[in-house]
Amino acid sequence: MQNFAEQCLDMARAILSHNLDAINDDGSIAPVEGEQFRQDEPGHVALALGEFYRLTGETQIDGNDIVDLCARCITAQTFMPEEAENGLAYAALGLLAFSPAKDRNQIWERLQEITREELDKRLLARTDYVNHQQAFNVAKAVARFSMGLSKKDETGKLVDKFVDRIKENSSNGFFDDEPDGFGGAYDIYGVTSLVIMRQALQLHANMHLRDRKLPSLRTVAEKYINLILSIVREDGLGWCFGRGIGAYGQMHCISLLLQAMRDEWIQQKDMARALDALRRLFYFFFTTYLDQEQGCLVIRDEERNTVENHTTRMANFDAARYLCQWARIARSLKGASFDTPTPTPRRSGRFVVFDKSHRKEQGLFIYRDPESKLHLELPLLASSNTDTSDILAFPHCPGVFDWPATKYLPVMLPELTFGEDRVVPAFYGKNCTTGLGLRNSFYFRYEQPSLITVEKKNLNFGNCKVNWTFDGNKISSEFLFTVNKQVTMDSMRYVVPIGAPHSKYRFPRTLMLGSEGQRPVVEHDDFVSKWAQPEQVSNDPEYRTCFGNIHYLQVLHREHALIMRPNNQYRLTISYEPQVIHADGA
Repeated sequence: MQNFAEQCLDMARAILSHNLDAINDDGSIAPVEGEQFRQDEPGHVALALGEFYRLTGETQIDGNDIVDLCARCITAQTFMPEEAENGLAYAALGLLAFSPAKDRNQIWERLQEITREELDKRLLARTDYVNHQQAFNVAKAVARFSMGLSKKDETGKLVDKFVDRIKENSSNGFFDDEPDGFGGAYDIYGVTSLVIMRQALQLHANMHLRDRKLPSLRTVAEKYINLILSIVREDGLGWCFGRGIGAYGQMHCISLLLQAMRDEWIQQKDMARALDALRRLFYFFFTTYLDQEQGCLVIRDEERNTVENHTTRMANFDAARYLCQWARIARSLKGASFDTPTPTPRRSGRFVVFDKSHRKEQGLFIYRDPESKLHLELPLLASSNTDTSDILAFPHCPGVFDWPATKYLPVMLPELTFGEDRVVPAFYGKNCTTGLGLRNSFYFRYEQPSLITVEKKNLNFGNCKVNWTFDGNKISSEFLFTVNKQVTMDSMRYVVPIGAPHSKYRFPRTLMLGSEGQRPVVEHDDFVSKWAQPEQVSNDPEYRTCFGNIHYLQVLHREHALIMRPNNQYRLTISYEPQVIHADGA
């Protein structure tokens, strides 16, 4: 692991060297061209610099005084006019990284008295969050107590509250980032929250409290660790569904695995598998998002895009922070080695339950077929964001089955329009079942007792049953709609995007489509739809993914009205047999 640690440190140095000149004199961060400054960016920068100092003990990078730069960023974050809980929490941890003792903390000495007072006041003020922002409250409490700004330590109470709410909002112990209303945002923010809280506890001045709270976090973390080990693809792609994926989907997973290895949360029998997943996650991250000539992270260019709130500047400093963290943890893993042999993966299909209640069931179906190279994730979950496709219930397999990063499309799902309401069979299910079907195929089935719109509104006049079948590289999807009163469906559309990995930033053996493509076949269509001419979107920035570009859209549609009659069944069955190859042609 020493070579891995040195490689991470070298990459962190390169990224910081190319981005430190973006720190303005007032501590604000200059955005790259075409992007906007975020209110929490100074805090992200402060923690990156703090982690670098914590790893190396150095206060200079290419002649830049990181103590002065960090003090500027913390000052800017402290007086930021808008609420930015994560920026303030990161700034506080960045301050703490230089020393918990105020009289030996170089950053504290540089801060003016008015800044110290304001920082103390803002660290004390906190809102009781029910989402991932609660993790930032934990970080703020750790910093305030450890720096001696308060004699009362609220860390334990906040950690307990975070864990208790997980139990309240999920029957299976996963983190719901949007529990209010419809609920069901089981995405990468659960991993993010665990990583932040574990990092904060590592900096806590009271090691006894840290040791008391780690078992609570371990209970939750173990579920995510097992999930990550199941979803890491042959080429190293990790978390690829829900919000905030792409480079962050790799970085958060790597961080949680390394933290778990250090804390001995992974059983010895699973260690080889975890190290193999870590190696693959890192190399996919390294080859897919790092410009090794320029020494910076690329999350947005002419072939790739990501969510608006992830800026290039913030992602670069976050990458530097994580790389320093990985190097520090890797140095402590004396006996670990990437050369440990791992068992050959078997063909499998399973449904991971996130939550199961009388109202709804949500989870993730994972299918792997080593022979055909297919390894996909089919999420059945919700989110308040109606402008993206990343949570829709279709097989997520970048390079084979793609979707735009910042635009909604009914990807591999029928979208039925009734007036102003658009219905898709996603977001939740009932009676979710999975098992072995004919010829050892795997199936995943669920029902929707009430049709649901893209805006998560229930329509009480119909229902839908969904059946996905996976047999080698053949995938079959069946959607069966029924209405209980006569209703007019204005239109129906079904979209199949055809994309590819990035032409330059990609792992050589990453998965992609061969010349024969996905080979979709309409086997049954009661909507009497037609395929439109393929629409070329290669040059449209709205159709870029977090991994590469979408080049064509195949649209199956019915543009005239259909009167749906009660008790009639309206079935749409479409199968795929994608030709999956490696980007290097293998």
